[in-house]
Amino acid sequence: MESDVESDAFTPADYAARMAAAAQSAADAGLAGLLIAPGPDLAHLTGYRPVDTERLTLLVLAAGQDPVLVVPALEAPDAAKAPGAAALTLRDWADGRNPYTAASPLLDVAGRFGVSDNTWALHILGLQRELPTTSYVPLTDALPMLRAVKDERELARLAAAGEAADAAYAQILHVPFADRRESDVAADLAALLRVHGHSQVDFTVVGSGPNGANPHHEAGDRVIRRGDMVVLDFGGLKHGYGSDISRTVHVGEPTPEEQRVHDIVREAQQAGVAAVRPGAACQDIDRAARAVITEFGYGERFIHRTGHGIGVTTHEPPYMVEGEEQPLVPGMCFSVEPGIYLPGRFGVRIEDIVTVTEDGGRSFNHAPRELAIVE
Repeated sequence: MESDVESDAFTPADYAARMAAAAQSAADAGLAGLLIAPGPDLAHLTGYRPVDTERLTLLVLAAGQDPVLVVPALEAPDAAKAPGAAALTLRDWADGRNPYTAASPLLDVAGRFGVSDNTWALHILGLQRELPTTSYVPLTDALPMLRAVKDERELARLAAAGEAADAAYAQILHVPFADRRESDVAADLAALLRVHGHSQVDFTVVGSGPNGANPHHEAGDRVIRRGDMVVLDFGGLKHGYGSDISRTVHVGEPTPEEQRVHDIVREAQQAGVAAVRPGAACQDIDRAARAVITEFGYGERFIHRTGHGIGVTTHEPPYMVEGEEQPLVPGMCFSVEPGIYLPGRFGVRIEDIVTVTEDGGRSFNHAPRELAIVE
């Protein structure tokens, strides 16, 4: 699979098709077009991943109109080398000039535009000064499914990223935990992800003992002790697509209570995965996992949603959370990651990335989910 992914690069035609589909989706949603700033949407639509700065970079898409990428003149040579550059027109602007006068002629003067969620307010306000009758809506609200359904080549990349995360986990079980800082183990995890082909490491959560009760604890200077439960949550990008896996390990033998809590989370995670099927609502996945934890009396200690989408970034729509009624569609990819968090004591989380298939779901992670004992 690895060699297949490496040799099967996306072409300008692939990016042209993505941009055309996005523009049509915008029109179908009643929008005049889409304004895409640097970030995951731009990477998905063009393959271009510039550093996001105060200088305006903006992809303008509208049905019946050729795509145009507005870029700073000093970055135009790099933009021209992007994988999808041949499928669009570059329009550059020079320092000392108003970048919004370069972009505004491309916009309907009274249009309502979908904008990528991470677009700087500076740029939206600049466009509004030029075109005061325009209006804007974030893509999460206007087109939450824009990147949600992956094609076969995207699924292959996510599978490869999942395999790499599994391999990193298998190796981290053999490094010392006791008497080392959380940050030391986090550095080991980051190095292992890179060894297994990740070009970018986005996070390496190592929450030992009471720190494990904080779901997004940043690995710090706490020295891991024998008897600690340790939450590991790590991921990043490989071949431009994300990995994200969580497992919980124990330094030495666990107490009966620790083992029981871990078993409950494991059962809840399995219930969430089992609920994945076309037509189910996103909230059904959350409900399935949460019901198990609630049944065992820990409902108030499961303090976050059950999952999030993943693709060219590690967090994106859709979200597996109560109130999200979006039906699951084959090709959607997201995490299933219930947890129990006991303040001042320990936490447990187990997470896989799952894709919706024609008749159910398939996990991209196959690392053992049992409570592993480390030294």
